[in-house]
Amino acid sequence: MSFSKRRILILAAALAAGGVPGTAAFAAEIERTGGPYVPTPQVVVDQMLRIGKVAAGDYVIDLGSGDGVIVLTAATQHKASGVGVEIDPELVALSNDRAKKLGVADRARFVREDVRKMDVSKATVVTLYLLPGMMIDLRPKLFAELKPGTRIVSHDYHFGDWQADDQFSFDVPEKEKVNGVPRATIYKWVVPAKVQGAWQLRLAGGEQMPVSLQQKYQILEGTATTGGRAVKLVGPTLSGEQIEFSLPVSGQMARFSGKVGAAQMEGTAEVPGRGTVRWTATR
Repeated sequence: MSFSKRRILILAAALAAGGVPGTAAFAAEIERTGGPYVPTPQVVVDQMLRIGKVAAGDYVIDLGSGDGVIVLTAATQHKASGVGVEIDPELVALSNDRAKKLGVADRARFVREDVRKMDVSKATVVTLYLLPGMMIDLRPKLFAELKPGTRIVSHDYHFGDWQADDQFSFDVPEKEKVNGVPRATIYKWVVPAKVQGAWQLRLAGGEQMPVSLQQKYQILEGTATTGGRAVKLVGPTLSGEQIEFSLPVSGQMARFSGKVGAAQMEGTAEVPGRGTVRWTATR
């Protein structure tokens, strides 16, 4: 079963109090009601949508949507659309009712579903407030299913060795009543394109270079064979579909920038003495 914000908050409160709920009675209570509900502070919601750069045209999927505040705020204040995924049927009904009352039911809806089974492929932004174990469980699903460039924004918990592209912490006094810590941390990732493997790079001037890329999420390493020898890529970066790296061309270091497609990359290279040159690469 997926964890909603309610489950996160009740577990956090129990841990802060020095105890870990482990009885059958507590497990049954989670199964039945998910524990007492405490909403995510609006200031946290606002900052999550800000760092996620949510705007009109975005499709937000909130995994573990609780009372629906993230999707509802995205719809009312940012003119986005989206869906909240929640295991508690009462919260799903409450959220859909609020969407109707706010006049955004055509753009904000809520479904009862296990977050691990939800189709997230339509999202341009995914938001989460889930316990660390669930974050790790969801990590391969989100990396595999989300389109390059999709933003993922999480409240307080991260993806382990999938490093965040951005994060910041700020004071939230009302959280102290829940877990004893009056601060929140927001993490942001931009889903990278899948580039690992062998490529054949071609410059418009005719040069060809085999390139081998190794990828760990957005972290890249690689080598190219040029002038009869293997050289390392210098300063490779990957953000969504955008890739950059430097390689020597005719003995001069050239900076490549481009866009990644399903089986091709293309862009421009700044080559000393030649100016801007087009390049492509195919698998």
